[in-house]
Amino acid sequence: MKERLIVQTAALCLGFLIDFFVGDPYSIPHPIVAIGKLISFFDRKLRRGNSNPKDVGRGVLTVILVALISTAVPALFLEGAWRLHPILYLVLDSIMCWQILAARQLYREGVKVQRALEKGDTEGARYAVSMIVGRDTNVLDEDGICRAAVETVAENTSDGVIAPLCWMILFGAAGGFFYKSINTMDSMLGYKNEKYLYFGRAAAKTDDVVNYLPARISALLMILVCPLCRLDAKNAWRIFKRDRYKHASPNSAQTESTCAGALGLRLAGDAVYGGVVHKKEFIGDPIRAIEPADITRAGRLMYAASFAMLLLGVLARTLVWLCF
Repeated sequence: MKERLIVQTAALCLGFLIDFFVGDPYSIPHPIVAIGKLISFFDRKLRRGNSNPKDVGRGVLTVILVALISTAVPALFLEGAWRLHPILYLVLDSIMCWQILAARQLYREGVKVQRALEKGDTEGARYAVSMIVGRDTNVLDEDGICRAAVETVAENTSDGVIAPLCWMILFGAAGGFFYKSINTMDSMLGYKNEKYLYFGRAAAKTDDVVNYLPARISALLMILVCPLCRLDAKNAWRIFKRDRYKHASPNSAQTESTCAGALGLRLAGDAVYGGVVHKKEFIGDPIRAIEPADITRAGRLMYAASFAMLLLGVLARTLVWLCF
């Protein structure tokens, strides 16, 4: 037990570092793609049709099956690797931890948006930001493009990095895949539209539950590391307390409000999805005008908070090792 705890912790650190330096190579198949295909399979087989109340139960079954398969498969592979040799386990676990995290990819995509804006290439920036947001980007001006990128980096600081770290610290790579399966189901099914109003309800609610604590931990860590990033921790705390529930999701505005306060920006507001304007409250105060460099500032804040979470996880696991 204690030996596996040490190897798991080493794998978590190695996976984090590989993601930090390498990210997700476009040429390597990603397991999250396989999870997405699994979700699509159950969507086709179980969803009865548009706006069918009977789809609520089928949506629950989909969440259970996808989460079970997505967790069991890596857990079985890891168990087999451990039985063969701890070094094989370390290699496989490190690779899995690397594939679960998305910090480098998120930062990289944000930088693409920033560079296009700095060159004055508005169309290129629109295309780049369309790769990381779900809203209609053709209606965005340069400030809107910049805000969309900053908001995505802020929200995914939790969803893409710190939340999966939390689950891996507690349950290893299999826990990370459990979390990613829920998060991916929410992104694919959790819409309040005619198609998924009932079938996607379980996915959306489950995602709210599994992200509830990680989102708040992420926000608090972002505030804590603001001084390291030369950002305003006092204002981040003020806006966090005031605006952290100004979103349809109970979790999304936790990190977005913190980032808005740290940068001294006003984020969110109305957005267009599928040609329809969705009314949203503003988050933060317009202390200054947004600029492309704010995208990388948000990225640095994400990385600092992520390293803090990793450090806390290593310390917690070390305490467990010492006690048992």
